Amino acid sequence: MLSSEIDLKRAEEILKEILTNKEEFENYHSSEIAKILKEIYLKAGKEEFFSYIKKIPQEHLGEILLNLPEYIKDEALSELSVKKLVDAVDKLESDDAADLIQDLKEISLEKEKEVLSKLDDEDVKEIEALNLYKDDQAGSLMQTELFSAKLDEKISDAIKRLKELKEKKGLENVHLVFLVDEFGLFVGAMPLEDVITFDFNKTFRDYLTEHYKHFPYVKATDPIDDVVKIFEDFDLVVLPVVDEKNRLIGRITYDDIVDVIEERATEQMYKMAGVDDESEEERDIISITKTRAFWLGVNLLTAILASFVIGLFDKTIQSYVALAILMPIVASMGGNAGTQSLTVMVRQLALGEITWSEAKSAISQEVLVSLLNGALFAIIMGIIAVVWFGDGKLGVVIALAMVINLFFAGLFGALIPLTLKRLGVDPAVASSVLLTTVTDVVGFFAFLGLAKVILLGN
Repeated sequence: MLSSEIDLKRAEEILKEILTNKEEFENYHSSEIAKILKEIYLKAGKEEFFSYIKKIPQEHLGEILLNLPEYIKDEALSELSVKKLVDAVDKLESDDAADLIQDLKEISLEKEKEVLSKLDDEDVKEIEALNLYKDDQAGSLMQTELFSAKLDEKISDAIKRLKELKEKKGLENVHLVFLVDEFGLFVGAMPLEDVITFDFNKTFRDYLTEHYKHFPYVKATDPIDDVVKIFEDFDLVVLPVVDEKNRLIGRITYDDIVDVIEERATEQMYKMAGVDDESEEERDIISITKTRAFWLGVNLLTAILASFVIGLFDKTIQSYVALAILMPIVASMGGNAGTQSLTVMVRQLALGEITWSEAKSAISQEVLVSLLNGALFAIIMGIIAVVWFGDGKLGVVIALAMVINLFFAGLFGALIPLTLKRLGVDPAVASSVLLTTVTDVVGFFAFLGLAKVILLGN
């Protein structure tokens, strides 16, 4: 297993070793070899990278390509010959083959058609069928390779068939026997660890119970969000997929769900920072600059709005210089409190853990937490202000302003993402900008407005 860090010299040594002795490939996962190739691409350049990837054996090439970063994978797909790509796709499981063909299609339609024309007709039909599903549908994660058995099939015959599937077709990650009736309709599933304890001379029907009948499944057109939730709720490693008529057509394995969860977490994190994940992955400087500039521009407008509010109280600040020193504290505390509420709400919405009917309770909770924290830090900051500037009224002003701003921070930190979700807008994209506007404007207005009334008496 590779360490988290690997230098260019060690990367080249490993590659030369495994290319010389092909059996060494079995000692490394495809993701590890992809990591080695990425290091060579970044440190030694494209030509060196291409020279190595062209030598990768066909049985490993497809998996390695899928584990490369998007921008490197795209260049590799453009550089590799059609023959190499045909061999690579042919060795992949159906879902991975469909993914690689889809990647190739985005780069070159001509090359994609050429690769498909040289694959077996059966493989092409599977790939094209899988690529018909939308990215947010269960079918887009499905692979057609699975182990199923009819209810009246003898267990010994099924086990023999499984052995042949493993040896001839390389079927992997077999944890369950999916049970179907004589029409191919999904009936249930039995763990292999149970099956091997059964009498092999009996049929699966002899052991069919309600426990096995109630195994969860999804339709190929179901949303991926439903698939993720089922995996989490039932702690599954594999999930059967059926068509609209309830016929078993494939399965989804846990490794694909882990990828989905990781991708969505990354996407949410990028969006909350106003960054486009696709542009960042492609390393396109112009595209990255444009995307970031847009949100920086929006932030500039909100900053101007906050400055306008400050400008309304310029005479107040001139009369009481301490206000300029303490003013950023109120806005900063409100911003941080709001971000805490916002992060919790966006995360719960992304995971489907909260619905609109539960919104009132969620908002009340965030407001209460913010108010309690507001009261706590209002006392602390009020005392600090009195000790610092020797003015009791100033301590009252900043304490009240902090309570007010943290109240609105908690309220809008919860309300903004819920409202955006209800309107069909991704709450991760615009929530942070709107929240910053609220906490800055409310914070400055409350602090300076109270100062004008309490300190200056007008």
